[in-house]
Amino acid sequence: MATFEPVLTRNWNVPDARTLKVYESRGGYQAARKALTTMDPDAVVNVVKDSELRGRGGAGFPCGLKWTFLPKDRKETLMCVNGDESEPATFNNRYLLERDPHMFLEGILISCFATRASTAYVYLRFEYINAYKIMEKAIEEARAAGHLGKNIYGTGFDLDVWLHRGAGAYICGEETGLIESLEGKRGWPRIKPPFPAIEGAFRKPTVVNNIETLCCVPHIIERGASWFKSIGTPKSYGPKLYTVSGHVEKQVCVELPLGVTTRQLIDDHAGGVWKGRKAKAAVPGGISMGLLSADELDTPLDFESLRKPGCLGLGTAAVTVIDDHTPIIDYLVNTARFFAHESCGQCTPCREGTNWMNRTIQRIKRGGGRVEDLDVMLHLANNLGIIPGTTICGLADGAAWPIKNAVAKFRGELEDYIRSNQVPGAGPTPLQLDIAAGRKVDLVAIGNAIPAPPPPAGALHSPGRPSA
Repeated sequence: MATFEPVLTRNWNVPDARTLKVYESRGGYQAARKALTTMDPDAVVNVVKDSELRGRGGAGFPCGLKWTFLPKDRKETLMCVNGDESEPATFNNRYLLERDPHMFLEGILISCFATRASTAYVYLRFEYINAYKIMEKAIEEARAAGHLGKNIYGTGFDLDVWLHRGAGAYICGEETGLIESLEGKRGWPRIKPPFPAIEGAFRKPTVVNNIETLCCVPHIIERGASWFKSIGTPKSYGPKLYTVSGHVEKQVCVELPLGVTTRQLIDDHAGGVWKGRKAKAAVPGGISMGLLSADELDTPLDFESLRKPGCLGLGTAAVTVIDDHTPIIDYLVNTARFFAHESCGQCTPCREGTNWMNRTIQRIKRGGGRVEDLDVMLHLANNLGIIPGTTICGLADGAAWPIKNAVAKFRGELEDYIRSNQVPGAGPTPLQLDIAAGRKVDLVAIGNAIPAPPPPAGALHSPGRPSA
């Protein structure tokens, strides 16, 4: 691989890089001054649009195009920055906040100027306590130096940045769930339309962007759209932070051009698969994206290429390596349990489907599986996550896809596990089989046949009368 000049991580190894003094000494906030003093908002939007910067939060939607969806006649604009980094094994945003907070703030400043937003809310994952404290200090420094507040750089542009901590809910990583939580409500995603650009936080036009996405903006303004597009692969331009964890010798967060392969990340940056083993599979970008098998590890990790091996996309570029000693059923157990726990419960297909999927996979793990369970799960996955309009947000897609993906690529291993791990009494009950088969069930008779529970210890009841 050709030598790559760090962009997002260029200050990470500089002593005290998180302080304003050091950041400014290395050219910090010069891109913001350029944007605010020599460009108008529409010009900034056009540069970002020309760069074809795609959102780094998971969906990969073009950032500049997203900004153009705001109403032209709007009187007030808000920005919500999605820092609720809850996708398992993802920690690139945390590194950006903790190691170079002013680069992030400069990205917010330029982006708010471009979208005419006067208030920005940074929604942080609750567990990021250290990042929260670092960001508080950085905002305080930026305000004191005139990079935030009133009449920034004498241009008449005002901007306030506020931190808001979540409460540990994965669903608040979805943009409208985040907005609901920000407003003090339960984090239930909203039905769209209207989209946040039309009616977002506090019913005002709102831009929602990811932390890493905004960190790219100062460099685009500083060096231009053509420079940005010289990095990466067609339709997937620019640098990207990849996190590598799981069964590797060294868990890392590295910056590389979009399009690096999983094998390169494992061998060149993570020290190889641990304990001298081989890779069986890898999650390319968060568990909702699906799996790459060992034969697919040379697939470029960009927004387009990952669809060929059956993954949903790049996601958060959080690579999790699974070694050849790990049963795929264990991956499915953790994945299904996670989504069943994190479903907000608002939509019936997601609430019931993720729970049913989890219970089925747990039963298979306990030794009560049937080979036909795999087809039943595929049927459920196809109806749970793929049919448009069945759920409000994409969590159902994320829950269904890894099941479909794993069964398709590792069906032989899963069938062998089911056949060789049979525990008497661990399988489904006759009633469950009747319900699953659609046979008529007399639920009243079944209810009457269930003995009443004994009264709790010390319970009082009248003589001659049955206890409750």
